[in-house]
Amino acid sequence: MTIRSLTPALSVSPQIDPADVVALAASGFRSIVCNRPDGEEAGQPTAAAIAAAAEAHGLRFVHIPVMSGGIDEGDVATMARALADLPAPVLAYCRSGARSEQLAGMASARGADGSVAHYDIIVIGGGSAGIATAASILRRRPGVSIAIVEPCADHYYQPGFTMVGGGIFAAEATRRDEAGLIPAGAEWVRGAAASFDPASDRVTLADGRVLGYRALIVCPGLKLDWDAIPGLAGALGADGVTSNYRYDLAPYTDRLVRRFRGGRALFTQPPMPIKCAGAPQKAMYLSCHRWERAGLLGQAEVQFHTATPSLFGVAAYVPALEAYIARYAVDLQLESRLVSIDGPAKVALFEQRRGDAVRRVEERFDMIHVVPPQVAPEFIASSPLAAPSGFVAVDEATLRHSVYANVFALGDVAATTNAKTAAAARKQAPVVALNALAALDGAPPVAAYDGYGSCPLTVEAGKIVLAEFGYGGKLLPTFPKWMIEGTRPSRISWLLKEKILPPVYWHGMLRGREWLAAPAPIGSGA
Repeated sequence: MTIRSLTPALSVSPQIDPADVVALAASGFRSIVCNRPDGEEAGQPTAAAIAAAAEAHGLRFVHIPVMSGGIDEGDVATMARALADLPAPVLAYCRSGARSEQLAGMASARGADGSVAHYDIIVIGGGSAGIATAASILRRRPGVSIAIVEPCADHYYQPGFTMVGGGIFAAEATRRDEAGLIPAGAEWVRGAAASFDPASDRVTLADGRVLGYRALIVCPGLKLDWDAIPGLAGALGADGVTSNYRYDLAPYTDRLVRRFRGGRALFTQPPMPIKCAGAPQKAMYLSCHRWERAGLLGQAEVQFHTATPSLFGVAAYVPALEAYIARYAVDLQLESRLVSIDGPAKVALFEQRRGDAVRRVEERFDMIHVVPPQVAPEFIASSPLAAPSGFVAVDEATLRHSVYANVFALGDVAATTNAKTAAAARKQAPVVALNALAALDGAPPVAAYDGYGSCPLTVEAGKIVLAEFGYGGKLLPTFPKWMIEGTRPSRISWLLKEKILPPVYWHGMLRGREWLAAPAPIGSGA
């Protein structure tokens, strides 16, 4: 019998036997809910048999049978009432536990009378932006009711994926359970948002649940569009095709680089916007440095294909990067976009702009690191919250929606011109926290975001060019020049990336601690 805890008060499991009830009682369960109709399969214990065993051991029992794929509003309301009335902790079971989990999730968004659950604030997305913002809000006003809508049980430290691909971090160090990161005082509504009705202050989830809010914070991230490049989705993870943009593929990057003994290595970057504009070339620099140390760089033919017209969007950092392009003898191909890939044949097709002409060029590879095009999630792009770009339309300073005064967005999904990085989300979170609380109070926004983003460009193992900039490419260094000169490679910056930023993320940012990220009041000029 495998039991999975959803909350301290509720767990789910596959089918149980009457003989299991004594162990359940001994482990502290006080109630059992059966969500399985009798007679689904031969030999299945009846609900009456489980009920008798439960009564014999002092446990409450309720039978709420539902068909797989056939849960309706009446089932949800009945489950909500049962969970409100039964002594906790409760074990709900069905054939596999999946129906019980789905029904419990839908019921959690309803009151005991089956009504729509309302919250002061709903946060769409439990990634870095969502968790940090909820934590910042609760540190300022602990009594606020917050729901975090997030379907995934895993939470990833995405800035660490580059280091995994570079053989520096273990992949496991970048993953934690989402449940352990939900701030105290917030409710995790496990599900995916499907649509918005901002005129009525409501969100509908993919499973049909409807949630009401006084303020809405939207930060589900963006979509990695692997299917936008024909042949790519099916090629990943084999034939030398990899990407640090996925948790499961970053270790494959490491293996390819370690086993490389010469040949053609291609690295690609799609059109903007993308997560961390420097990440595509970080993968290349770290790979080249490893080959250099192994005496293999001379046997490597390295190409960097970027759809952008320059190596990096902020000119101040380009000279340092160009020095590494020269050092590693990289064939830099600007305005060169990957348009298709044939993994088994080890051939990539690029569309290149050369002046007014556009040509297509095939390149053979032994390994290729690909970064996919990146777009707004469909449920955002098709919503009334979307800008023409598909991302959420917000004021760049206050991060408040351009039409709906109680809606805010931050992180990768916001239609702002800052770099889409975790560092940007860290700066945006307290701004949104303050402005959302002001909205609850009927007041205008009080804090402003300056567009800060940071991209630690790992040019070699042990050195980083620490790019820090805001709107318009304005340099916004955190540290004085005598400590870190951001436009030059620095060992201190590497120490920051390797040793300091991960614990700052897990133990600072996600807990609402705003080290070097205090929000600036509107009009302060900070």
